[in-house]
This record gives sequence, C-alpha cells and structure tokens, in this order.
Amino acid sequence: MRGKVGGGVLIALLGAGIPALVGAALHTDVGKPYQETRLYFGTERSDGRSPVGEREFMRFLEREITPAFPEGLTVHEGYGQWRGQDGKAVRESSYEVVLLYPENEAAERSGRIERIRRAYEGQYQQDSVGRSDDKVSAEF
Repeated sequence: MRGKVGGGVLIALLGAGIPALVGAALHTDVGKPYQETRLYFGTERSDGRSPVGEREFMRFLEREITPAFPEGLTVHEGYGQWRGQDGKAVRESSYEVVLLYPENEAAERSGRIERIRRAYEGQYQQDSVGRSDDKVSAEF
C-alpha cells in the first residue's frame, strides 16, 4: 500500500511539472543528521522446522534488539521473497525493523547491528538478515 500511494503522489507531481523531492529532502532545515538502518528478518528455517512465529520474534526483539537500541525502534510485519541458492523463489512472512540513531554514532551502532544479525541467523537457521542504511534528517 505504501508503495502504491507514494508512487501515485510522485506521478502526480511529475505530471504537474513539479520536481519531485523525497523524504528528508523536503525539509532540509528540519532535524539533525541521523542514520536509518532497516533490518529484514525472514521466518522460514533452513532445517525444515516451522517458521519463526510472532511470539518467538517478539522474544528475540526483547532479548537482542531492544537492549541494543533502548531509545526506540519500529517493527513492521511483512511478506518477502528472494531467490535461494538453488534458483527457486523463497516466499515467507517477514519482519522489518527500522532503527534511527545519530549519524556520528554510526560506527559504534553498526557493531550492535551486526551482533543482532548474527544472533538471528544462528538462532533461527537463516542464510542472512538483510540490511539497508540511509542518511536522513530526523527530529524528535
């Protein structure tokens, strides 16, 4: 839904001849430099056991992620797909965790994030936990 709405707004702006500015670029005078990291947690296990359930994921969140980012985070439930090593599409329920932290703390926070990724991969038989990083402006 978010992609369809955002795309429609972008098309409307371009159709009206208005240059499209996205995200923080709209408000360059607001906020401070932050880093945004998104982590993508799959739920299918490589050993054939049942997928990681909501309760299991929430326990992992409480044990591993929240202590590393006690100031806050956002969790989105989702559905993802990717191509496995055998070339076949893997489709699964997933969780996206969004972390925001001051840009000047990025190196130290990256270590925390990598520990979270390794912990999930090991505990839940995952090939990987996806990660994306972006620089943003944020105000709280």
